[in-house]
Amino acid sequence: MIDFVGAGPGAADLITVRGMKLIEEADVIIYTGSLVSPKLLEYAKNDPEIYNSATMTLEEVTETMLKADAAGKKVVRLHTGDQSIYGAIREQMDILDKQGVKYASTPGVSACFGAAAALDLEYTLPGVTQTLIITRMEGVTEVPESESIEKLASCGASMAIYLSAGMTDELSKRLIAGGYSPDTPAALVYKATHPDEKIFICTLRTLAGVAKDNGITRTALILVGDVITHGHFDRSKLYDPSFETMYRKPENG
Repeated sequence: MIDFVGAGPGAADLITVRGMKLIEEADVIIYTGSLVSPKLLEYAKNDPEIYNSATMTLEEVTETMLKADAAGKKVVRLHTGDQSIYGAIREQMDILDKQGVKYASTPGVSACFGAAAALDLEYTLPGVTQTLIITRMEGVTEVPESESIEKLASCGASMAIYLSAGMTDELSKRLIAGGYSPDTPAALVYKATHPDEKIFICTLRTLAGVAKDNGITRTALILVGDVITHGHFDRSKLYDPSFETMYRKPENG
């Protein structure tokens, strides 16, 4: 059995209880060593075989899984954040499917939610936006033209931009070209929830300079949108005393 487990955004205690228990029971752990905190490996109880996938190819990772599964061992494939976002898991699962190997997936907390918690942020403020766009700039991995930064920016929604910290100058220009004001609030969150987390609040106009001045070129998330300053939003209807729900009658109604 192979368990794909989301390790969470960084802090070792932000893994799910289920994920922690799977690590405790694992005979083999393959973890994304370039991003996953090694402190998570301290949950292991069975002195498992440990492999750092940062030095491995897809074929080496899946071969390790298949050999361990054939030997009756419990395998945890530990990915950073939540593996459904930029986790490259489907290609692993396809190989396991071809070999008839069973697997399951345990979700994790993605970096954009760790960053939101660090900023006491709500991405979907009434009267501001009800949409969060999770995306990235194109690099080695292409982005469909229909999902260009400019087109997504035209929505005016909250954005969490991954894997783009080394391209903040181009990113800012393209976000502004897409429709955001240069004074739109932005946040640069380096290593969200890690012990060495750093947070910089700025605007799209100053984003590239802030990144350069602080030497931020990787392992950072860029958040964009008026929700970052959480001003001028409408009160939620959910707890409005004049609003009726299936659990509560309106006051004076």
